[in-house]
Amino acid sequence: MTDRIRILVADDHALFRNGLRALLSSVPDTEVVGEAATGDEAVARTLDLRPEVVLMDIRMPGLNGIEATRRILETCPRVGVVVVTMFEDDDSVFAAMRAGARGYVLKGANQTEILKVIRAVANGEALFGPEIAKRIKDFFSGPELADPAEAFPELTGREREVLDLIASGHKNPEISRRLHLSQKTVRNHVSHIFTKLQVADREQAAVRAREAGMGRAD
Repeated sequence: MTDRIRILVADDHALFRNGLRALLSSVPDTEVVGEAATGDEAVARTLDLRPEVVLMDIRMPGLNGIEATRRILETCPRVGVVVVTMFEDDDSVFAAMRAGARGYVLKGANQTEILKVIRAVANGEALFGPEIAKRIKDFFSGPELADPAEAFPELTGREREVLDLIASGHKNPEISRRLHLSQKTVRNHVSHIFTKLQVADREQAAVRAREAGMGRAD
């Protein structure tokens, strides 16, 4: 028998972790080497156990799954992260892809689909569940993006400048220097952007901005 795929399961619901463990324990080529209930635990356990694949939920206490994925791959770039979540919105999907996840499946997926993604990612490939693959295809085959200059009319000109820099990956201190604004003013602009775009954090704001064509020039 070939070596088993070593897997870490990161999810804040013990019942779901137990279900995945039972599933993977019943398959001859996979084994669960560890579990994590928070994003911080997922990072720590990955660094300690060095699994080949991490099954990562998005919404967890403390560090979310997107940021946990990013931190894991900064230190362990060969680990394959598969997002296993109930969220299939564009913001979640593209944020996971940008963080480096190589797989994305919904929690309602069947056993065959989950195992197919795990095996592909363990083999160095990227694979997304059929619902997610269709969403990605629809996004890239959809109408052309609007002119960035016309995007988000609800924002002021200054807020659009700040959003463009957020989309380029800049933090508040750098935005402050580039726009010659105080950091307090930048924080206020960022807060107003989150409210107007109805997003929870910088990552979601950046996703919306990049989809509109912003953040491309620096």
